[in-house]
Amino acid sequence: MKYNFDEIVPRRGTGSVKWDHCAPGAIPMWVADMDFKAAPEILEALQKRLDHGVFGYQLVPDQYFEAIDGWFTERHGWSGLKRETIVPTTGVIAAYSAAIKAMTVPGDKVIVMTPCYNAFFPAIRNNKCVQLGNPLHYENGLWSIDFQDFEEKCKEARVLLLCNPHNPVGRVWTREELLRVGEICLRHNVFVISDEIHCELTYPGHDYTPWATLPEAMVLNSVSCISPTKAFNIAGIQIANIFAADPAILAKMDRAINDNECCDVNVFGVTALMAAYNHGGAWLDQLREYLLDNARTVYCFLEDHLPQVVASPLEGTYLMWLDFREVIGSEPGASERLASVLERQGGVKLSTGTIYGPVAEGWERLNIACPRKLLLEGLNRLSQSLPLQ
Repeated sequence: MKYNFDEIVPRRGTGSVKWDHCAPGAIPMWVADMDFKAAPEILEALQKRLDHGVFGYQLVPDQYFEAIDGWFTERHGWSGLKRETIVPTTGVIAAYSAAIKAMTVPGDKVIVMTPCYNAFFPAIRNNKCVQLGNPLHYENGLWSIDFQDFEEKCKEARVLLLCNPHNPVGRVWTREELLRVGEICLRHNVFVISDEIHCELTYPGHDYTPWATLPEAMVLNSVSCISPTKAFNIAGIQIANIFAADPAILAKMDRAINDNECCDVNVFGVTALMAAYNHGGAWLDQLREYLLDNARTVYCFLEDHLPQVVASPLEGTYLMWLDFREVIGSEPGASERLASVLERQGGVKLSTGTIYGPVAEGWERLNIACPRKLLLEGLNRLSQSLPLQ
């Protein structure tokens, strides 16, 4: 089947966070959901469940776990995702928040590699822990882990909250990088919580390595948070899973999600996950090709029209990380002012760089998961707004 990612689906006025929480008339290219319809296979499964007409409390069937295990075994070489290794929950944010709760006590320190997904910050704060930033290293357009600083931070931390693939810089950490991270964490007794929600959204030459496929000692010292919601554009349905190889750790996760009241999954989430993992592979493969072409479109547009704006190489996610420092500098407030002007005057909304940490002053995040016509219109608006008037 050939899927149509060029179709423009009107979303304004539907209660969409992305479209209805921005300036009137602005093209939203900020929050991380896609402007594509979900895969027909998912829609058909949901319609069938809807037609049943009864939506009581949902048990998680064996077929749910079989779908997860089959998908990750075939696509990523990660097997062993059985009922006894997984705790389902309402979303990845709920998953890693519960994991922090389970593996820390108030006052413990949690490492994040900044700039990082902004929802990490309140999850640490709300669990009464202390955030330790391990700023990523940026040189010659490439992002990497500052391992010297990372090891120093591990000497005082209890947990690493890892993002792989990394949002917002678009890195897909290599197996070698993850092994080095894992070795340092074991040496300093730092527990790893790996947020892998973007794991399906990678591009040629940049394969996703599940943390759970590393050596056993590293896997036992970790949990992995996974979900189909980002890759299949079903985030509003909300379903996710926490994987732990150690039964004692899994029991702590189960206790934590019950403490946090996020243990009951919804009927449509269960249905959508099984449809995605059992029948959504072809749709996802075509989506990735389309997104890669969108990324190429951005690179070419910037080169031709905005050479002073530099896009980091996109290895994973559909979120491009743009360096505006040559245009706006990196003084405090520069990113926020730029984002505001672009939305209110330019008619295009990006994500302000500094919401991912103060180290990102002068940067903005661009969501390219939309039909190409919308992407080009947004880029043209961006170009017409610079230099700032």
